[in-house]
Amino acid sequence: MTALNLNGYTDLPAGKIAFVVTYLEMFARPAPRPLRIPEGVTLTRWENPDPDSYLPLFRAIGDEWLWFSRLLMPRDRLAAILAEESRTIHVAVSAGRPVGLLELDFGDPANVELAFFGLVPQETGRGLGRWLMEAGLDMAWGRAETRRFYVHTCTGDSPAALGFYRASGFEPYRRALEVIDDPRLSGQLPDSVGPHLPIIRPDR
Repeated sequence: MTALNLNGYTDLPAGKIAFVVTYLEMFARPAPRPLRIPEGVTLTRWENPDPDSYLPLFRAIGDEWLWFSRLLMPRDRLAAILAEESRTIHVAVSAGRPVGLLELDFGDPANVELAFFGLVPQETGRGLGRWLMEAGLDMAWGRAETRRFYVHTCTGDSPAALGFYRASGFEPYRRALEVIDDPRLSGQLPDSVGPHLPIIRPDR
């Protein structure tokens, strides 16, 4: 086992990748931001999506950023999560195709998690993310039980994600290191995903 150096560098074993995870939270609904509703975009509740329908959107949003968690999860486990009564999943739809994902977990009614949030790459940069976040804030804080709304992001995600969450009213409160086997080396994900995290093969 490699010891973590908390005051310097720690070499990772071959085939591992690491992320710095930042946890963020808020304790009240921020003042709503005046936003123009994106033309031609609707937000639709997705009732009990099956993994085969859900994962293509998950990948369309997350492949660029090496979203891996639900791709590696056993399908029956993922199906059970997606069917949870305490979970709400909404999809932003433009021109008949899904372009954004807003997934909230109300499993603890007082502490609501923004479980997954993102847009397909072609839809970024035109205000759709801010509009989708405002919808998420309305849903989270629209319940009387909510006392806290939280989310986490990491260095494997878009470099704009942390700033976006802070601009939306979340404040960081904790960091962690996540180390995993690089799923591209095992063939679980193609080499083309997560280009911002170069593959370092064990035989180098």
